[in-house]
Amino acid sequence: MNHILIVEDDIALSNGIILALKEPNNVFTQTYDIAAAKEQLNVTPFDLVILDVNLPDGNGLDLLTHIRKKTMIPVIVLTANDMETDIVTGLELGADDYITKPFSLMVLRARVGVQLKKSRYSLADSIQLGDFSFSFERMEFNKNDIPIELSKTEQKLLRILINNRGNTVSRDHLIDSIWTDGAEYVGENALSVTIKRLRDKLEDHPSSPQYIKTVYGLGYTWALK
Repeated sequence: MNHILIVEDDIALSNGIILALKEPNNVFTQTYDIAAAKEQLNVTPFDLVILDVNLPDGNGLDLLTHIRKKTMIPVIVLTANDMETDIVTGLELGADDYITKPFSLMVLRARVGVQLKKSRYSLADSIQLGDFSFSFERMEFNKNDIPIELSKTEQKLLRILINNRGNTVSRDHLIDSIWTDGAEYVGENALSVTIKRLRDKLEDHPSSPQYIKTVYGLGYTWALK
């Protein structure tokens, strides 16, 4: 599933974006200002953000800066400003693409498709976090230069947590994202077991985890940045 956050105060345009992008694999969260967007970003891992620059409570580029401090999820900026300096500023702050208003919803759909494909490979080929070195493309995982063998399910779980490090990922989102083989029902125990196995392989003291922390009542977070 692709979870898309739309930050656009024009309700008609926001609804139009959903109509243009609507398909079975896309789900949407609509927010209309920076404050509400930050609340959603704190609790939900998104695959793409469509971000208007002119918002009621501030400049959308400030929200872009906030996002880039936490994650590298793709961000498409919507702006009524077609000045070269505005475009350059957005790209320098980490926007993946920009579209100036008014725009064709078909063009937006095409550009969103490009960014969603990129988001599946949004982690660098090799990422270093403290004593860990993870390469998801080569499926090589090391702690203190010692190889760690991870199952495909454990790799999926780790990748989601790493890509949203510092943020809480809900149990429901993890279950939906990891078990995508068409099974009608996957018990929550499957996630608990996978979390335990991953902790056993990565943590120095699995019963008192430093890296994969439980956020009670919500989900899990990767605490090492």
